[in-house]
Amino acid sequence: MRAYVKSFSVLLALAASVCGSAAFAADANHGADLAKRWCAGCHVVTSDQKQASADVPAFTTIARKPDFSAEKLAFFLLDPHPKMPNFPLSRSEAADIAAYIGSLR
Repeated sequence: MRAYVKSFSVLLALAASVCGSAAFAADANHGADLAKRWCAGCHVVTSDQKQASADVPAFTTIARKPDFSAEKLAFFLLDPHPKMPNFPLSRSEAADIAAYIGSLR
């Protein structure tokens, strides 16, 4: 467990440094396109979307969480989860989706 926490901390720091880098700017518009393609089957990703799974949060709900962080979300998207399909996202795509969600605040 301790090794997992240490690995998580290192990866989170790496994600934060990549996402926070002046040379790297996340593209929320590209993130919106990706979200419509890959996430809309389960999440409400736009205000005009009429339907999604009942047991998953809308992107606006995620964005409005008090502890929301685009960097943490980008890292979360890169790590496979049992509740979510394993999408082959690049770091920049994960950051773009996170930036899009952050824009919904």
